[in-house]
Amino acid sequence: MNAFSVAPLGNVLNEALPSPSSMAQRAPSSIQWPDGKDFAFTVFDDTERATVENNRAIYGLLRDLGMRTTKTVWPIAGPGEADIPGPTCEEQDYLDLCLQLQREGFEMSLHNVTYHTSDRALTQRGFDRFKELFGHDPHTLANHSTNREGLYWGPARLSGWRRQMYKVLQRGERFKGHVEGDPLFWGDICKERVRYVRNFTYTDLNTLNNVPQMPYHDTQRPWVNQWFAASDAAEIGAFKRYVTRQTVDKLVAERGCALIYTHFGKYFHVDGKLDPTFVDTMEYVAKHNGWFVPVSTLLDFLASQQPAPHILTDAERATLENRWLADQLAHVLHRLHD
Repeated sequence: MNAFSVAPLGNVLNEALPSPSSMAQRAPSSIQWPDGKDFAFTVFDDTERATVENNRAIYGLLRDLGMRTTKTVWPIAGPGEADIPGPTCEEQDYLDLCLQLQREGFEMSLHNVTYHTSDRALTQRGFDRFKELFGHDPHTLANHSTNREGLYWGPARLSGWRRQMYKVLQRGERFKGHVEGDPLFWGDICKERVRYVRNFTYTDLNTLNNVPQMPYHDTQRPWVNQWFAASDAAEIGAFKRYVTRQTVDKLVAERGCALIYTHFGKYFHVDGKLDPTFVDTMEYVAKHNGWFVPVSTLLDFLASQQPAPHILTDAERATLENRWLADQLAHVLHRLHD
């Protein structure tokens, strides 16, 4: 039998297939949210394809609804071509908007330091520039998917047979941010300067249903202080699929926590107009008694509810990885069905 035995793959397939209980409402969380709120809701917005126009419209909507969320930035322009387009803080009109959003209570975060692979020196310069612009180091960070300095990215997100399988699918391990001695290494910078890093994403709007331990530390990935997960709504199509009135009602009933990962630059605002379904859904969320705070504020609160920083067990790690692989497979099956 080859390295990828049938049994582990079967487990992942079983998790990917819908079951009668997959949308069942869970028992309400025991978390007592601040200020008597019934649930928590926030967004982590990766910066690809952002523009001043679409960001001003989207964040204006969130501001007017009383929501404060987290927006990533690229603080510097790299010397090479962008893998995926998006503005940097070297563009004055974009920087002015980001600083305005920060003054209004939105959180600025990092999506690596620029739009292409950065060596250690460029990463260091980007961190320093972020601090100069926004007054502090980034509290939160997410890897940019095409940057080879990604920290524990690609197959390194996973362990055991799952890592080996993913390595074959990815045709090797090209992400080196955590590899000491490599020119792309910056793990010690992350350890010193970043509080939380995003890893897995799941389709359940209540993020805690999949990762009740977050934030957590993984001893197999020591350069990250604490990890967090997110609910997957990477672009407007996924947002419409997974963030609906039905899933919002379920979230509220569960007294849960929606920490949504998305790219607001990916078709939430087209031809000068916000997507009407997005607007309707966000207005519906805002009508409820939710706690609408930036990601690091939410994670700080969740950490405060733990008697000590949570150290991920081997069993918990396997469960998170299996669930993530199952959701990735479900995405593929959904695209094939469409």
